[in-house]
Amino acid sequence: MDQGSGFEAVFLDPVGQAVQQRWADAAMTVAFEELPPVSAFPVIPGRRWGPGQWWSATTGRHVAAGSNAMRIQLMVLDRAPDVTGLAGRPVRLLWRDLRGQVRSWVPQLFARRADGTGLLADCPSHPEAGSDRAVKAAEAVSAACEEISWAYRRLAPLDDVPAANLKWLAGYRHPRNAGRPGLMPTVVEAFARPRPLIEGAEAVGDPIEVLPVVFHALWHGQLTTNLEVALHERVLVGPRDWNGPGKAGGVG
Repeated sequence: MDQGSGFEAVFLDPVGQAVQQRWADAAMTVAFEELPPVSAFPVIPGRRWGPGQWWSATTGRHVAAGSNAMRIQLMVLDRAPDVTGLAGRPVRLLWRDLRGQVRSWVPQLFARRADGTGLLADCPSHPEAGSDRAVKAAEAVSAACEEISWAYRRLAPLDDVPAANLKWLAGYRHPRNAGRPGLMPTVVEAFARPRPLIEGAEAVGDPIEVLPVVFHALWHGQLTTNLEVALHERVLVGPRDWNGPGKAGGVG
């Protein structure tokens, strides 16, 4: 890649018109996390999962998602405490290769960090997924991000168990699952010392009412557990700073 030729960014303005701008300038001035996809996610015949929308607990808005693998990575980033914004395919990068030919790539995912920096990412369905074009594009996008102290990643797929756990907890991410006033502090206090999930829930009240609040607290990091093992009623749950067996908090 000829870095001397520079990088350009293409994105949509508020009225849906394409704008092309020098990459370094756009990165410093454009709120990519608020933009729609610069191009639609492709629909691939035969695949079980297609494009859709992910409701983000971080932003309170929907984020375009193009695949099941991307939805899983959106869940991971939606839980990350240092992520403040998310968007699907908000920017296309352009550059010239060593032969002077214009190349382009649209990373699947953008995340804004709390320090103002950005993460561009692709979400392969397995580590070896991707054509030769994708591999070369990853090198170019990574170089573009390095120029402005951002990051580019090909996010590794999660193993089946943490992915299943994350999907379960995601079902309780909405604020409606925080429970009636005063219930969340009581739930958090019940797990001030690690204890089995069902024991803590029953200590607070009716599990039918309490368990959704526990799952909501686990999603938002107010409580923690080991997401590397399958969730069940006897799994240990503890406070946010618990450093119990395995990786407390699991994914995120």
